Amino acid sequence: MISKTSRALLWAGAGAFALGMSGTAWADTADAAEAAAADDAADGSAIVVTGVRGAAPRTVADSPVPIDVISGKELQATGRTGLKDILANIVPSLSMPALGGGGTSSSAKPISIRGLSGDYVLVLVNGKRRHTTSLINNLSRVSGGSTPVDIDLIAANAIGRVEVLRDGAAAQYGSDAISGVINFILDSSPEGGEWTGTAGQHYSRGGELLQQTLSYGTRLGSDGGFVRLALEAKYHDRAKPSGAIVASNVDLYPRLADGSRDPREATIDRDRAGNYGRTNRDYIVNSTLNAELPLGDETTLYGFGTLSYRNIKDGRGQFNANNVNSLPEIYPDGFLAKRRIWETDFQFTAGLRSQLWGLDLDLSTTFGRDKVKLGAQDTLNPSLGPTSKTEFFMGRQISSLWVNNLDFSRTFDWGLAEPVTLAFGFEHRWERFENQAGEPDSYRDGGYVIPRGTTPFQLLFGGQRPAASLVSFTGTTPADAFVLTRNNIAAYVDIGANLTKNWFVGLAGRVEHYSDSSGDTVSGKFSTRYELFPGFALRGGVNTGFRAPSLAQQGFSTSQNTSIIINGDRVPQLVKFLAPNDPIAGFFGAKPLTPEKSLNFTAGATFESGPFRLTVDAYQIRIEDRVVKTEILNSAEATRILTSPAVVAILAARGVPGVSSAQFFINGVDTRTRGIDAVAEYTLKTQSAGNFRLSAAYSYNNTKILSVAPNPTNLTNTVLFGRQARSDLTSATPRDKLVLNGEWSLGPVRTALRFTRFGSYTEAGASNTSTVDDRTFGAKWVTDLDVSVQVSKAINLAVGANNLFDVYPDPVGVIQQNTGSGYYGNFAPFGLSGGFYYARVAVSF
Repeated sequence: MISKTSRALLWAGAGAFALGMSGTAWADTADAAEAAAADDAADGSAIVVTGVRGAAPRTVADSPVPIDVISGKELQATGRTGLKDILANIVPSLSMPALGGGGTSSSAKPISIRGLSGDYVLVLVNGKRRHTTSLINNLSRVSGGSTPVDIDLIAANAIGRVEVLRDGAAAQYGSDAISGVINFILDSSPEGGEWTGTAGQHYSRGGELLQQTLSYGTRLGSDGGFVRLALEAKYHDRAKPSGAIVASNVDLYPRLADGSRDPREATIDRDRAGNYGRTNRDYIVNSTLNAELPLGDETTLYGFGTLSYRNIKDGRGQFNANNVNSLPEIYPDGFLAKRRIWETDFQFTAGLRSQLWGLDLDLSTTFGRDKVKLGAQDTLNPSLGPTSKTEFFMGRQISSLWVNNLDFSRTFDWGLAEPVTLAFGFEHRWERFENQAGEPDSYRDGGYVIPRGTTPFQLLFGGQRPAASLVSFTGTTPADAFVLTRNNIAAYVDIGANLTKNWFVGLAGRVEHYSDSSGDTVSGKFSTRYELFPGFALRGGVNTGFRAPSLAQQGFSTSQNTSIIINGDRVPQLVKFLAPNDPIAGFFGAKPLTPEKSLNFTAGATFESGPFRLTVDAYQIRIEDRVVKTEILNSAEATRILTSPAVVAILAARGVPGVSSAQFFINGVDTRTRGIDAVAEYTLKTQSAGNFRLSAAYSYNNTKILSVAPNPTNLTNTVLFGRQARSDLTSATPRDKLVLNGEWSLGPVRTALRFTRFGSYTEAGASNTSTVDDRTFGAKWVTDLDVSVQVSKAINLAVGANNLFDVYPDPVGVIQQNTGSGYYGNFAPFGLSGGFYYARVAVSF
């Protein structure tokens, strides 16, 4: 029998062969351009546009701030298919946990950069701000509460190169650019196309992957215009669970009336960690358009955009038959509850570049939206009893962004070593976030009481009330639905000059006004580079920055029906995540969120000699008033507040029952992150042994909490930001990471070998007083290999493996015996499903 993956490989190969035979032309020009771009990135001569305002171009080598350029070919050679996974393996300071936590963050994983959440990096596409996701990571322990840009909704095959600016740039680009900027430059090749097919799976755990990509460009007009389209379609199945098998002596069914075990214990599949490991089944379709049309010598129209659809089914909660919520009339053998996500995402930019009054002009407008429908499948609302259905609509979340930019620049000859570059501009930004309610059955309490009787389930749970709301999820209630909008107006100025031939100085400033509680902000930046002698330079700078709290953080609210045991009976309770401006949260001292402020210092050195280049940069990022989640406030004081007459009146007016505990966002901590980034690159070209490109990249960061906001006066004995949350902020991601790359090419053969060392990290236990349950996972080396052969001008074949030697995190001694999960922890930055092998076919035409 041929496995599904083998069939997929045969299918991909057949498709490539057919397409290759029908191809009529070989895009020599486009291929040569890509190769040249990759070489430029390697030797530091690539022209960069990120972090450089104005007309005077700068290269990677002479940039006053650290910046990396990654070519499209390098992205493909990782053998990975989503931009989060790709960049996590190329950029040492970027990390992504296997399971960041609960909620939607387990389906669309959050990222962290330099130990900071993805909220602190600004994402641009062709230099224009990208909209953020509408999936708030409210239950995630890593990057908790963040709403970053979801870069997996950008087609990787549409990218010509990626520029990663490793320095604060809020003075140039505005909010979010605290830890850096990632600018995706779309492929602008005017002719030619490529089709690729990729298939693979994990060594022993399945998780089949099928991906096809297609890109094509054609000239538009006769003066250098072009249109380029890209399409990426991917199916990635969930893998087998990565937990331990539940022991045979552990009951998965209720005991029989005589106390004996249910005979089904001997036949049931005891691999019960269905929500542990790679839990997603994903369908993703990403498409991209990039076009330019010159209208003369000075004016060019341009437009680009993306359109994506994602469909996720994610196993989130395993419940055995002896669980009070596994009603045997519906799930006699237990069940694995699954989260459903249907997501439509788009963004489009239209603009004009021209000249006005001797100034270079760039006028553009951008609109983007991420719309998510949330659902649940293969679960139930047990409080409705055996009549409960098993599929539910849980609500919608919609995030919208409209940005208008007017940018000017020109150079002035002031008698210095080189002309002075001046850039200035204006920006208007409109944002909207909407949270829509789900169907009532996804959150209501139906009041069902399990009848007393003679069945094993009735003997065990008769007379008790199962949980209210959905098992493992909760829908959005009408009380939690909201719509928030805000406007932002900003102006900036950026000036750079070589005061002498060897000394560059740059200054930038930005003022912003928000129409909500973010108010007014001012940020500035100073950067400099001095070349002491040819090939060796010092560089550094200081900048202030800010991040305005997202609308999702300002308005997000959710209600979780739960229960507590009182005198042997389950009593319904409500756990609330409150918006900071909610009157109930105000009783706890919550206030409207204000911007996070940052102060960054960087200092480094660069050295170049022939084909060798070395950059070393140290940095410090101090952030004040970071937005974090409070603990779940359920102490005696919290209960007293929640049951006070004033709060009860507010709850009654909103149509919600009594609340047992609450949680909300606050400007809660000040932190300081210190680190160092080092990158070394060497290129060797030989006549007989081929060409070698070697690189080593190292990143180290250490975040320290400097202060925590004091408790409100009415919560003096309550832990507002506990030990686990503090550890997650400082130790949940590897403190250091080393990436060693070796690429060798000889004739039609190319081999890329990567060794990545992920440093240690800690998953803190829930106790606020003890470290007994903390788990520290040691450093691990992970090897990736990609081998390709150019079998003809049009066809390239490749095979490879990610995590070649099937490395897993250190196993831990404590396992949740009812599910088998937790065996390798949750935060592993290289996943929990082991090695992955693949084959790829590429056909150019």
